Amino acid sequence: MSPDTSRWSRWSCRLRHAICLGSACTSLAAMAADPVKIGLLEDASGNFALATIPKIHATQLAVDEINAKGGILGRPVRLIAYDTQSDNTKFQELARRLIQTDKADAIFGAFSSASREAIRPIMDRAHQLYWYNNQYEGGVCDSDTFVTGAVPEQQFSTLLPWMMQKFGKKVYTIAADYNFGQISAEWVRNIVKENGGTMVGEEFIPLSVSQFGQTIQNIQKARPDFVVTLLVGANQVSYYEQQAATRLNLPMASSVNVGQAYEHKRFKPPALKDMYVTANYVEEVDSPASNDFKKRFRAKFPGEPYINQEAANAYDAIYLYKAAVEKAKSTSQEAVRKALEGGGICTDGASGKVCVDPKSHHLSHTIYLVHVKGDHSVEIPKVWSDVQPYWLGKAGCDLPARPDRRQYTPTDLPKTP
Repeated sequence: MSPDTSRWSRWSCRLRHAICLGSACTSLAAMAADPVKIGLLEDASGNFALATIPKIHATQLAVDEINAKGGILGRPVRLIAYDTQSDNTKFQELARRLIQTDKADAIFGAFSSASREAIRPIMDRAHQLYWYNNQYEGGVCDSDTFVTGAVPEQQFSTLLPWMMQKFGKKVYTIAADYNFGQISAEWVRNIVKENGGTMVGEEFIPLSVSQFGQTIQNIQKARPDFVVTLLVGANQVSYYEQQAATRLNLPMASSVNVGQAYEHKRFKPPALKDMYVTANYVEEVDSPASNDFKKRFRAKFPGEPYINQEAANAYDAIYLYKAAVEKAKSTSQEAVRKALEGGGICTDGASGKVCVDPKSHHLSHTIYLVHVKGDHSVEIPKVWSDVQPYWLGKAGCDLPARPDRRQYTPTDLPKTP
């Protein structure tokens, strides 16, 4: 052995020893492994940032936890995150960058349904594995898309019959005037009718609107037993303070408020008095799983004002992806897709166990009925366990058998053979 070779051997040995000092021993092979690349498209700024920043933090928490335990298949996870600024054009531009330049193994993100629909065709053309981690209006039957948020058959099919039994069967809906609000209102219409109720009014409000005087007058004239509020964004949530100021004093039912933008914490009481929300998670859930999640989250992000439903969904999504990659023994997008469609992909998150439905690519959920009291404290009077995303499968969406790319509604169903 030459002197140079001997020196190299001693240096290499010392390097290997140094790498393995302490509790975080990492092999040279693991350090050299190609990372698993996860792309993240979320609104760190803009109209939806308030609700999406907890999602970003929850994704980071999951990635850091996984890396601390050796990564996925012994490979480190690299998070490639972009601020989409609540701008759908930026969503499209950055989705293409993640696919074409960054070569992401999977892409996660988008808050609004409009943002999701802006990028879903891009994902589909590239056959890109895409995770949408939000409560939404339901109906997406897409071979490349997986959804971890709650859907109408989990939220409205539980909430509306309960509200009608408690308060009465005359219902008024106000909804955001775009994909989410329109399809959600269709669900409300159908479920109210199925349960013997009557729609006494329905309005679709443009996202730019922040003054609701006329809408409040319309509700007063219609005299409903309760109001379904499907409003989103910084402008529309001003409705709640305005309806309280006019003392409308009607119970409210919602699938989006409280769990996403924690209005009960941000607004002065009694703006949300007697609002009832069905959510798959809120920070107030008091269970061992929830409390453990909150403890770990707060340790990493002590300044977070509220840990919302979408944070729980985003956290679960990373672990579900990890489980699918490990089942597939590969990050090949087709192999991971097949693993997810093969069944048995589950994780234990903040709200407990959730599992991927192979047919529709949606999740089972525990659904919490959240009641905001006059002082804006919260109680949870009812819990529905293991509610399945049953509607798409019953309607004819069966992605392992029939690849698809559509979004369906109760009046626009899949054509089954």
